[in-house]
Amino acid sequence: MDFLFNSPKRIFGILFIICFGMMAVALFMEHFLSLKPCMLCYMQRGAVLILGLIAALGYLINPKSLKAYKGFLIACFAALFSGIGLSLRQLYLQSLPPELVPSCAPDVDYLLDTLPFLEVLMMAITGDGNCAEVLWSFMGISIPGWLLIGFLITLLFVTKSFFSANEIHSHK
Repeated sequence: MDFLFNSPKRIFGILFIICFGMMAVALFMEHFLSLKPCMLCYMQRGAVLILGLIAALGYLINPKSLKAYKGFLIACFAALFSGIGLSLRQLYLQSLPPELVPSCAPDVDYLLDTLPFLEVLMMAITGDGNCAEVLWSFMGISIPGWLLIGFLITLLFVTKSFFSANEIHSHK
């Protein structure tokens, strides 16, 4: 397994492939299964995209210094923790009894046209009734549950990469 962690370029390449796969699944579900994403789904996609951009930059730049490499990994941690938090929020909304589910908000496109961006962002983070609806599940786990699993597995990978950083940079 150490071959996965023996170079920053390989680590960031693997992270990019993970993000690419997560986005491919999200777009497949939206366009081929006709599942309309809610605001929290869009926010979770944003966390995946940010992680993917960090990974792509890390791959292209291929940081040689330990400090730069760890900086990229810390940025990956930030994107992962935001994705984990958003997934947990949506799972919480899905677990609420119907009488406690917040009311549904209008479509995201309408909100962006009529409200300031920061207000829409706050509404997206807190979620609404649309976010509480379970549209699809596999093995009893809904989409945000699978995203949470993906974020946690990726977090383990980034954590291992972070703690292998000194070893990688000492061999150069």
